Amino acid sequence: MAYSLNLHALDHQTGSWELGEHTSPSTVNPSRKTLLAELKASNARYEGSRKNNKAIESDAEKINKAIRNGDKTTLIKDEEIVRILTTRSKPHLEEVFKCYYDDFDKDIAEDLGEESGLKDTIYCLCAPPVYFSKILHSAMKANATKNEQEALTRVIVTRTNVDMKDIAEEYNRQYGTPLAKKIEDVALGNYKDFLVTLVQRALAK
Repeated sequence: MAYSLNLHALDHQTGSWELGEHTSPSTVNPSRKTLLAELKASNARYEGSRKNNKAIESDAEKINKAIRNGDKTTLIKDEEIVRILTTRSKPHLEEVFKCYYDDFDKDIAEDLGEESGLKDTIYCLCAPPVYFSKILHSAMKANATKNEQEALTRVIVTRTNVDMKDIAEEYNRQYGTPLAKKIEDVALGNYKDFLVTLVQRALAK
C-alpha cells in the first residue's frame, strides 16, 4: 500500500480538526454521531480551572454505575454519561477518570472493554496523543479504507502546530516504530516528503 498526495478534504484556512472527522457519516455508529454532535455543539461546558471534589467523585460513581448496570454497547447514548461528557471541563474529566481508577481499581478504558465508540471519545477529550496515534496507525494499515487513509493527512497537517510532537512520541511508544519511519514505509514521493517534514519539524521543537 502506498499513498499519493490528496489534500482536498483539508481546510487550509483554519487547519481545523473535529471529533469524528476521520470517518465518513456512513461508517459512524448513529449513537456515536449523536454524542459527537453534542460534544461539538454544547455551549454548557464549563472550561474553568475550579475543582469540585464532590462533583468529581459523584461523576466517577455515576459512570461506574452506568458501566456496571447497563449494556456496554449502548453506553454512548446513556443520558447521564452524555451529560457528563458534554458539560464538564476537560480538567474536570481528567480528574474524574483518575478518581474512577482510584475508587474502582480499574482504568475506565479497561472497564469499557470493546465499547470503542465511547472509549475513543474519552481518549480524544482527555488524551489526544493516544487518540490520534490510534487514528494514524489505522490510516497506515495495509487494509485501511479510503476514509482512514485520508486521516493520515488531516491529523498530521492539523496537529503539526498543536501537539504533533506528543503524538509522534506516543505513536513510537504504542507501536514501537518512529512515526516518520512508518510514513516513509507507506507513502510515496512528494507526499511522503511533505508529511515526514512536518513530523520531523514538530519533533525538533
